Amino acid sequence: MTTQDEWQEPTSAARRTYRRIVAKFGTNLLTAGTDRLDLEVMAALVGQVARLMRQGLQVAVVTSGAIAAGRHRLGVANRRRDIPFRQILAAVGQSHLMHSYDQLFRWHGLVVAQVLLTKGDIADREGYLNVRNTLMGMLEMGVVPIINENDVVSLDEVAEAKIGENDNLAALVANLIEADLLVILTNTDGLYTADPTVDPTARLIPRVDRIDEAIERLAGGTRSPRSRGGMKTKLQAARLACASGTDVVIANGHTPQVLNRVVTGEPLGTLFPATVDRLESRKRWMRSGLAARGCIVVDAGAVRALREQGTSLLPAGVLGASGPFQRGDIVTITDAAGEQIAYGIANYSDADINRIKGHRSDRIVDILGYGYGAEVVHRNNLVLL
Repeated sequence: MTTQDEWQEPTSAARRTYRRIVAKFGTNLLTAGTDRLDLEVMAALVGQVARLMRQGLQVAVVTSGAIAAGRHRLGVANRRRDIPFRQILAAVGQSHLMHSYDQLFRWHGLVVAQVLLTKGDIADREGYLNVRNTLMGMLEMGVVPIINENDVVSLDEVAEAKIGENDNLAALVANLIEADLLVILTNTDGLYTADPTVDPTARLIPRVDRIDEAIERLAGGTRSPRSRGGMKTKLQAARLACASGTDVVIANGHTPQVLNRVVTGEPLGTLFPATVDRLESRKRWMRSGLAARGCIVVDAGAVRALREQGTSLLPAGVLGASGPFQRGDIVTITDAAGEQIAYGIANYSDADINRIKGHRSDRIVDILGYGYGAEVVHRNNLVLL
């Protein structure tokens, strides 16, 4: 449980030296709360990115705003939410959004590259590495990747192809490029103890060392009609990025020079310090969860063993498995209440696991007629959340 004393710790204490940064710009920020892109706001943000790059830092931008830009370009005032209509808006608006970024960065002598991603692009190991290599190559060449989800082909109904929204996309990009810092810029100052628009006693929380249930409750469930995210998705993104070795700051994008000030350690917004040291590339890919094919449910004893002792997952602690998945697939490991505990590479299929669940490891061959080891998931192929 996070205490209020912890919330009052200064944010600058744990900040590191940052070299590679992901900056996420939300729709409400880029439109300044209107129905169109605000070029003055965009120019200010681009100027901050340019300044960081002149200092020798590498910056990738994850941007929203394509649908808002398309709505304005088409002169459509209604709020239709059906998928084909939103895809049309995204297709029209994406070119306008990129044109705006291209023009603004060109004033600073910088080149931009459009990167549109879907979940399928990075769900398999080969695709993950291809996207990673491309982004890393852009950064090394001084090119600014402008990254967005490909809303034209990512249908909400096709869950396998959908990343969800750009907060989680930003965390995945941070995972891909091994970013030191993810800055999520929005139109609020960070995470508060309550909704500051309705509670005058609400206080900004400058630092969150662990995203527990108490912190999640503070996020609430509200969101802007112009955006798909909200504080809840920002906390989800922070959890993923922090578990991959990346610091996260949620801050107000309208604060003057906010990016530059955050990077130098000034205590702005809410800091979520990384919860682990750098993960090697294979575990980063696993930790993204994009390639998970199924789920293994474990009992309380197995949860304690995994978390506190760093053991492998044995069949004795398994309650069940759902799939379908095969040996070698990545799976999510949860407790009986559905809380995610880890991701891992399964040594057995879901059908096999359901046959050996609850048994000692020395019974595997007797039950199945063959065996691929004593572990359902070996600890070397497991990443705790």
